[in-house]
Amino acid sequence: MAALTSTPILVTGAAGFIGFHVTRRLLSQGYSVVGVDSMTPYYDPALKEARCAELSTSDKFEFIRQDLADRAATEDLFARYQFPYVVHLAAQAGVRHSITHPHAYVDANVQGFINILEGCRHNGCEHMVFASSSSVYGANTRLPFRVSDNVDHPISMYAASKKSNELMAHAYAHLFRLPVTGLRFFTVYGPWGRPDMAMWLFAEAILAGRPIKLFNHGNMRRDFTYVDDVVESIARLVKKPAQPDPQWSGNNPDPRMSSAPYRIYNIGNNKPAELLHVVSELEKCLGKTAQRELMPMQPGDVPETYADVDDLMRDVGFRPATPVETGIRNFVDWYRKYTGA
Repeated sequence: MAALTSTPILVTGAAGFIGFHVTRRLLSQGYSVVGVDSMTPYYDPALKEARCAELSTSDKFEFIRQDLADRAATEDLFARYQFPYVVHLAAQAGVRHSITHPHAYVDANVQGFINILEGCRHNGCEHMVFASSSSVYGANTRLPFRVSDNVDHPISMYAASKKSNELMAHAYAHLFRLPVTGLRFFTVYGPWGRPDMAMWLFAEAILAGRPIKLFNHGNMRRDFTYVDDVVESIARLVKKPAQPDPQWSGNNPDPRMSSAPYRIYNIGNNKPAELLHVVSELEKCLGKTAQRELMPMQPGDVPETYADVDDLMRDVGFRPATPVETGIRNFVDWYRKYTGA
């Protein structure tokens, strides 16, 4: 690959689900992008390779296979490119996996994160946007979840690692005036999605005639957020660096902002869907009835998520709103084409 001709944006996790879509959007807008991914086998790397192949058709894209937990390699990466903007989406995902493999979350989500912060700090980064998660709301039950809510009660190691990212980012914003913006994603789905998430698992099982597992006996609601809406939110925020809030007070601290250049946003559809409705829509699009297996609630899971996105709408003039029916149809169309099902 030829050297990029302009100072690129860094997208970590570029071969992942959201990272792929964000990179493709930035390339379509004419930006040069360096995509970094370690291609871990948490799910089939062939899907990551296919995403990367799609991106590599652009001469403005350079792919680097690298583990961001490798401190020396990450220092070299930042020193080489001097990224003005960083979209940090690389992470070890999965609530349930974090219960059985907690060290993977410290390595990727904590060690990798501090290496990214250090790279930004020492190499002139103008804005770092990073992926947090709706999982940080943990034991909270008041709905909708607001970015002004206290989130000190995580119920999985994954959630704890994402909460730690928000805290570390604030420390760097305060100490080094590094503008940082954290995004709490709510159940993102769509084409090129992850095989370990509900849409893919359900579609695969329905077509194969296997039962689908419905936890909490199917009594679940999720703020399913279509990936294009997530990408639009990120695209609007990347070149809008977080600013200090002069009204912020330590006497009554608002968790979503700071006297430092730090902001947190929910990225959710603002309209939770019943899990059973999602199954019905999948059945309709696939033309086949699901076999349902009702299961108890899983450790680390919550019965409902629901995002308040008023801050996002106020600051960038956009709120995710793709109907779940439209998103599921788009996902199924892609899934059939990709898998040949």
